[in-house]
Amino acid sequence: MSKQLLIFQSMWAMEGIHPHGHTASVEDNLQQLAAAGFDGFTDHYYRRAHVQRLATSARELGLQAEGQVFPTDIDGLQPALELGSEFGCHHITIQADLRPRTLREAIRVLEGWQRLAEQVDFPVLVETHRYRLTNDLLFTLDVLEQLPDLKLLADLSHYVVARELPLPPAAADQQQIHTILDHSWGFHGRVSNGHQVQVPLRFAQHQPWLQQFQHWWRYGMHSWRARAAAGDTLSFTCELGPAPYAITGADGLDITDRWQESLQLKAIVEQLWREVAA
Repeated sequence: MSKQLLIFQSMWAMEGIHPHGHTASVEDNLQQLAAAGFDGFTDHYYRRAHVQRLATSARELGLQAEGQVFPTDIDGLQPALELGSEFGCHHITIQADLRPRTLREAIRVLEGWQRLAEQVDFPVLVETHRYRLTNDLLFTLDVLEQLPDLKLLADLSHYVVARELPLPPAAADQQQIHTILDHSWGFHGRVSNGHQVQVPLRFAQHQPWLQQFQHWWRYGMHSWRARAAAGDTLSFTCELGPAPYAITGADGLDITDRWQESLQLKAIVEQLWREVAA
């Protein structure tokens, strides 16, 4: 069986994408992203009624789910694992909503989550994200030295902003990002620069950063393919969020069409995968 790429769309990214900032229903949003050829969606997985509603529509549309959870301690992961087992999911992604000051405390919590993850038959990934346990790139690298089997989900936009990375990145910066990617089993995708977490993809001034992110995603795909087993699937979520991630004008509305940008990002990632697979 060949290794495959699955492209998801964030339900958070579906907020406010319609005229005048309107947000459609869960069901309508799932139908829209399914019609556009997405393989699945990303959404919160901690309220049973909401997950059941998602699962009902997703099952009819043939969509897979990435469940997100924001635990503040070890036991906080358990409800999402139970919902994933009950309603199904491709994987669960942890945004670790705690900020340990010591490596020892971080390892204690992460090892607790790893023990819980052993009880389910789907992957559990830890996202790289600001204001989370993985906030700092260097601290996360120290964690990986202690837990080399920790499975990450890479959202590199946060490290570009948090560390105000230059363009082109220094050799040490590139190596550090590559190390994150060598431990990543999924992606959340947007393009940032050293000052803004989400920049418009089509603007000429952002093309150098778009090219840099494509380099990183291509490297991450190569790395994953070298580690993954036959039949495994790699997920990439297009996550172009609403304000304050999206840049808005004086009217408070997006200055770009985030849905069209999501489709553009999807096409970019599909092309990268074709290049890597070849």
